[in-house]
Amino acid sequence: MSSRRDKIFKVVTILVVVAIVFCALWIMAGRQGLVPGYDFGAGAYYYADIPGYEKIVRDDVYQTKVPYWVHVVLFLGWGWLMYRLWVWIDKRK
Repeated sequence: MSSRRDKIFKVVTILVVVAIVFCALWIMAGRQGLVPGYDFGAGAYYYADIPGYEKIVRDDVYQTKVPYWVHVVLFLGWGWLMYRLWVWIDKRK
């Protein structure tokens, strides 16, 4: 039974990797996610590379009533959970 489950996991893993690579190539080929009028290539997400980015990026778009420390705790908690998942996956091998 374990062999069948391993084969299923292997097939699912391969399908996910193929889907991710396809999506990445699709996004790159379509040049999606870039700021119109600025051709900075792969580094376009580094705001320091874009002259006058303050005019493009607005700080008032996202507003929340949740305190900043909650975001930090959630971020650190997610990191810890992903670390534990990685350790669990690594122990299975």
